[in-house]
Amino acid sequence: MTPRGGLPDITFADTSSTNIVTNAVSVFEKLTGVTLAPADPRRVFIQALCTIIAQQRQLIDYSAKQNLLTYSEGDALDHMGYLMSVERLDAQAALTTLRFALSAIQSGIYIIPAGTQVTTSTIIFLTQESLEIPAGSLTGDVIAYAAEAGEKGNGFLPGQVNAMVTPLPFIASVTNLTETTSGADIESDENYAERIHLAPDSFSSAGPEAAYIYWTRTANQNIKSVSVVSPTPGLVEVRPLLANGDLPSEELLAQVAEVLSATTVRPLTDRVSVLVPTGIDYELNAKYWISTTDKNKASAIQTAATAALNEYLIWQRSEQGRDINPDELTAKLKAAGVKRVEISSPVFTVVGRTEVARETSVSCTYQGLEDG
Repeated sequence: MTPRGGLPDITFADTSSTNIVTNAVSVFEKLTGVTLAPADPRRVFIQALCTIIAQQRQLIDYSAKQNLLTYSEGDALDHMGYLMSVERLDAQAALTTLRFALSAIQSGIYIIPAGTQVTTSTIIFLTQESLEIPAGSLTGDVIAYAAEAGEKGNGFLPGQVNAMVTPLPFIASVTNLTETTSGADIESDENYAERIHLAPDSFSSAGPEAAYIYWTRTANQNIKSVSVVSPTPGLVEVRPLLANGDLPSEELLAQVAEVLSATTVRPLTDRVSVLVPTGIDYELNAKYWISTTDKNKASAIQTAATAALNEYLIWQRSEQGRDINPDELTAKLKAAGVKRVEISSPVFTVVGRTEVARETSVSCTYQGLEDG
């Protein structure tokens, strides 16, 4: 187990079977004055007992670590969260906005009930609230959520949620205007542990930055980065960013706004706006060479270089306020085994607190072998 937060590893019990056997044999020999040969039945008996002792010590070490937030996992982590009144987030349903179109203008308000079901070929979406289409209008929009929570509801493009499960009179068509997003499986141990770590910041009622970050992350476990700024007194701007640098949908922004609007969360004097981070676009153009001494490993190095490139792209866009830094790409490619790297773009660019770097095009090509 690797401790969280970059802390050093600790051990509560020596689990080395070699050390346990050596210590047990040494104690026996000191107490009896008898030297045990490798094939001595008494030594074999001690070794058998030490196997059980080693297993018990592993359990002791594991159990002790489960009392620490840096190691805790599963049910033990749930109990850690209970101490801080932080519950693990359940799976979240994917969200989208549906547009219903009438076949003819109605003389009065046309009501589409909450819970109206619209489907793709595999996933059913339900309207979140009742939709009223005013007299004289042909269309109305409403947020809908997937009937099955989890990531399986994500990724349906506009127009793919378009079939009524139970037809309604005067409805000519229905379609999703936005890609279905924000669906999430039950919260992972890593994300849950990080929120437990942030929980003490939520205790203040004065509206500190860390408290807004904590409460924003309770809205959806896909949220990984949050910027909080106050451009003018009394105005708070909150910008969430999702895992892998994905931008939040309008539906998720509304979900975050609902969480932050609670009087138990924000000071009454604060006016909170939930916004999308500002994208800072850049193009990536790079070339790299591999040393001739690594000729036999060239294919493996190219594979590692592709992985390093993808790792850099995710690193660059996964945190707000992270400067565009091509040196990081050079370091990752060198670590992958590349001999030399030439990067024509991007150049180092400062990124503001509410901004996030986003690649618009990527070209990183292998130029062959090179001496030296």
